[in-house]
Amino acid sequence: MGNVILGLLMLLGPQTLYSLNAQFQRGPSLFYRASFGSLQSALRGLVASGYVTVEGVVEGGRSKKIHTITDEGVAAFHAWIRSPLAGGDLEVAALSRLFLLGLVDDADERRDILDHIVSEVERELARLEEFAATLDEQADAVPDEYREVFRYQRATLDYGLTAHRAGLAWFRDLAAGET
Repeated sequence: MGNVILGLLMLLGPQTLYSLNAQFQRGPSLFYRASFGSLQSALRGLVASGYVTVEGVVEGGRSKKIHTITDEGVAAFHAWIRSPLAGGDLEVAALSRLFLLGLVDDADERRDILDHIVSEVERELARLEEFAATLDEQADAVPDEYREVFRYQRATLDYGLTAHRAGLAWFRDLAAGET
């Protein structure tokens, strides 16, 4: 989440926690769920890391804390967006980078990032297909009383396979169109 916040600060400029929360709800919340408290915690970590500064100001008689990205934060963002996808949720990792990919100035670098996302989706799809093949080999061994449970669990896997195939085709098309 911290990297998405850094990207938003690069894109929007200095922000309060409340305005960041509103911006998060208008964009990244489409693929990344975050509570107000988790945003607040992530901002504290970014400040502690030196990636963001916080300044208290008074506007209209109200005290506000304005968060601004530092040069170190910009460097950390650029290192993250170019880094391998990590974590358990490939879709969130890929879409987080995609949402902020326009902050990368060089078209060749954007293409490299998209190509990396494609290869990660290919790898995950291959893993799911291997798992499906293993399950299918063992399907006859499922006791009768669990056949319906197995059927819907396998349907869930089919959904994941279909989603990965669609995502892969979509990312390939996007990467191919990168100039």
